Amino acid sequence: MAKRKSTAKGPIYQLKITLRDVKPAIWRRIEVAGHTRLDHLNMMIQSAMGWTNSHMHSFTIDGEDYGRHHADFDSDYLDERRHYLDDLVRLEKARFLYIYDFGDNWEHDVVVEKIVPPEPGMKYPRCAAGARSCPPEDVGSAWGYAEFLKAIRDPKHEEHENMIEWIGREFDPEAFDLEETDAAVKDFKSMEAWMM
Repeated sequence: MAKRKSTAKGPIYQLKITLRDVKPAIWRRIEVAGHTRLDHLNMMIQSAMGWTNSHMHSFTIDGEDYGRHHADFDSDYLDERRHYLDDLVRLEKARFLYIYDFGDNWEHDVVVEKIVPPEPGMKYPRCAAGARSCPPEDVGSAWGYAEFLKAIRDPKHEEHENMIEWIGREFDPEAFDLEETDAAVKDFKSMEAWMM
């Protein structure tokens, strides 16, 4: 039986994305084609982490900042739509920074764990592993997230009712659904309508 071709051409980058300043760690492992534009990588990270892509973001790679220009924000970013992952990052164990939401300032460490040939029959991008729920949008940084968790866990906390009402749904900080996350990463282009 002939092996099915992969959906990717060229090498696959296995990236581990870890949210800084949150313990226990919130992380995802995604596999993406090396020749991925940074604006698409943004949407893959958003999908993998569970963010909604409703705030600005940037990449810092080898001291250069990449992102999107925004009318309300003066920046010297290099246009992420013109740059590809494999042109900027060529070695395993390379690290770079991804920041989401300049108000809450969610910093993510991105490590290139491996660069490998695509697996026959595998559809990329994909999420291969991860741990813990993404913090809610607009919770107010890692410090705000820690306070949010204290409040929702303790019915006697003075902000308990406010936080339960604000979140408007069940929230389990330990939850992570690999199948759901992988499906979101594979469907990353559905986020384009929300791109900042």
